[in-house]
Amino acid sequence: MATEPKAVINTADLKLDHWKQGELYESTDTSFSTLLGLVGLGVSYNEVPPGKSGCPFHNHHVEDELFYVIAGIGEFRFGDARHAIKAGDVLGAPAGGPETAHQIINTGTATLVYLGISTMATTEIVEYPDSGKFLAKTNRDGAENKRFRHIGRPEGDLDYWDGEPGA
Repeated sequence: MATEPKAVINTADLKLDHWKQGELYESTDTSFSTLLGLVGLGVSYNEVPPGKSGCPFHNHHVEDELFYVIAGIGEFRFGDARHAIKAGDVLGAPAGGPETAHQIINTGTATLVYLGISTMATTEIVEYPDSGKFLAKTNRDGAENKRFRHIGRPEGDLDYWDGEPGA
């Protein structure tokens, strides 16, 4: 039986997941938009320790993102620029190409806490300029069996007709 959406959630009551990847990436976070009954809007709560980032430098081709810094200080890497950020700052990362690539890095000595809010597209392309990768994904109707997800590099590009019978 599905849980009934809530009208109000306190972030102190969220069940957080801790993860770490290599030396640069670590976070304690959760996505909770479904708990509020939201379908077209994603919301996450993120706690990033000093010297870490919660994700690689990336840009979305479809989804817009907004971040609200709750506590701590850091750096918002956006396109070719780097911006100092602190509690109370609102950060925008609109959909686009590498010029809108973004990453939040904790440059302080205390935990950096922020909310991430995004539009939720059924199909999305994400680029990772630092590593030259891309992610193509879709999630039709939220069904696991209707998902497609592929991470690759443009140099693996094939001709449209490659491998097609009779082509």
